[in-house]
Amino acid sequence: MLAKKTSKNQITLPAAIARRFPGVDYFEVREEDGRIVLEPLVRSRADEVRERLAAQGLTVEDVRKAVAWVRSDEE
Repeated sequence: MLAKKTSKNQITLPAAIARRFPGVDYFEVREEDGRIVLEPLVRSRADEVRERLAAQGLTVEDVRKAVAWVRSDEE
């Protein structure tokens, strides 16, 4: 299989390869011994939670305050 690099340094993975990594949107890229190596990055549950919080407009500080509030009620 071939993949062509565009003038903007973009490479499209062949469909047969991409199908082997369902749900993967990002790849870690590195060079090893003159070869380009792509390693699929599987999103963690924490990443999904962070995205949902951001979509709701919640910040890290909002979460800290909520945790402090819950903990203060437990005492």
